[in-house]
Amino acid sequence: MSCLHHLSPLHNWEVGATIVPILQMGKLRPHRTGPATQICMTSKLLSPLILQRGFWVWASESREPACIPQSQDSALCEGSPDLPVSFSPNLLSLSFVRTGVTQLKAGSFLRIPSLHLLFIEDNEIGSISKNALRGLRSLTHLSLANNHLEALPRFLFRGLETLTHVDLRGNPFQCDCRVLWLLQWMPTVNASVGTGACAGPAALSHMQLRHLDPETFKCRAIELSWFQTVGESALSVEPFSYEGEPHIVLAQPFAGRCLILSWDYSLQRFRPEEELPAPSVVSCKPLVLGPSLFVLAARLWGGSQLWARPSPGLRLAPTQTLAPRRLLRPNDAELLWLEGQPCFVVADASKAGSTTLLCRDGPGFYPHQSLHAWHRDTDAEALELDGRPHLLLASASQRPVLFHWTGGRFERRTDIPEAEDVYATRHFQAGGDVFLCLTRYIGDSMVMRWDGSMFRLLQQLPSRGAHVFQPLLIARDQLAILGSDFAFSQVLRLEPDKGLLEPLQELGPPALVAPRAFAHITMAGRRFLFAACFKGPTQIYQHHEIDLSA
Repeated sequence: MSCLHHLSPLHNWEVGATIVPILQMGKLRPHRTGPATQICMTSKLLSPLILQRGFWVWASESREPACIPQSQDSALCEGSPDLPVSFSPNLLSLSFVRTGVTQLKAGSFLRIPSLHLLFIEDNEIGSISKNALRGLRSLTHLSLANNHLEALPRFLFRGLETLTHVDLRGNPFQCDCRVLWLLQWMPTVNASVGTGACAGPAALSHMQLRHLDPETFKCRAIELSWFQTVGESALSVEPFSYEGEPHIVLAQPFAGRCLILSWDYSLQRFRPEEELPAPSVVSCKPLVLGPSLFVLAARLWGGSQLWARPSPGLRLAPTQTLAPRRLLRPNDAELLWLEGQPCFVVADASKAGSTTLLCRDGPGFYPHQSLHAWHRDTDAEALELDGRPHLLLASASQRPVLFHWTGGRFERRTDIPEAEDVYATRHFQAGGDVFLCLTRYIGDSMVMRWDGSMFRLLQQLPSRGAHVFQPLLIARDQLAILGSDFAFSQVLRLEPDKGLLEPLQELGPPALVAPRAFAHITMAGRRFLFAACFKGPTQIYQHHEIDLSA
């Protein structure tokens, strides 16, 4: 007989009670001898008994790991291949260390809901289900230190309202969008959180997570995916709201009409609501004045017309032929407000015609001013600069010219340098600045910024047969779409930090065939992009926001 003494200085634990289940497995019998426990055994049984973390633990010849109940309400599992499932539901403390477990699955601790202390340390855990800690509503201390976690799932700590200490140190966190929710969560809780340092990317390596600024993370992505096709080709697309309902009107020259679309709530699609006969139409411009709806139909031949609906429930009807001697070959029409009155400006591409400003006078719209005669204007853009109305005209014969409103008329202010062969112009505002998108069919389309006296070149973008470079503010994103007759149309997004438009995605499939205009509309909480095409059907895309931090 050989005797081995184990003194019990460790935290005053009841050593005999602790090791009884293990000793019984090996048919050993402990004897309590005051402050120490004397274990007697034959020399044959001495070999399998090892000292582990201050406890005598029975280990078989295969060295199987062990879970040690330290007391009635605490346990230590070391080297276990799986999470424990057989402990008392009243267990208050569990330590799970130095194991080969690589993941924590959903509901891993549902059998021990009373846990207050949970230490899962020095393991090889690389992934955790967002529901792994579900049910631990009394948990106050949690440690996931020294594992192989590159990220934690969002909502991992949901329902753990009693947490006071969280230790995440010693994990190789990748400090990208996956940790954003964690950075946003930490200031919102009363728990002290030890997070450690970033393992990557290289630019953030070794930086403490608590020093990261959540505002620097760009974790929203957007995508435009195909939603619906409207069969006929179109040259313009315009959104408007009438009686609280959003609508779209398309100028369809080959079908010879202005087509008004509305939302079908039962089919969850856009459907035709009303059409206005308008052969050779190039632009259908809506105007809502109280209960009245007007639509200007600018036509290449047969005269431009004004249609009107005096009140809801009535159909639109033609009411006026607009400036038949001045508007010989319209190419574009825009709505603007001058001194509180609505006006239309129609750009005329005929050498014998002239761009005309038509303002409301009584029941109709009549010529107020002729602009830029003999220059074959292709596009008009109304904008505000320095608190005053301005008008920008693009033409086939010279650089775009900027007019400003003064004394009840538009007067020439300046032209735009370095901007030859510009087919169309569109503007947008961002960060207090006014930007201009200039469309060029051959060469580079351009982005310019107003400096207080003129527009200065900011950016050039290669064009392949572009007739439209359309800025659009959709949700929180300032986009611009550069159409192409020979390649995919490009969606770009303004990056505020750089002040430049950066590529976002190509539109399609289906591919756009000779796009001429874009517009967006919000309907039933969903956002849609309309793309009017000259040689193909109008395509409708849906705008989706993607959270990369999820």
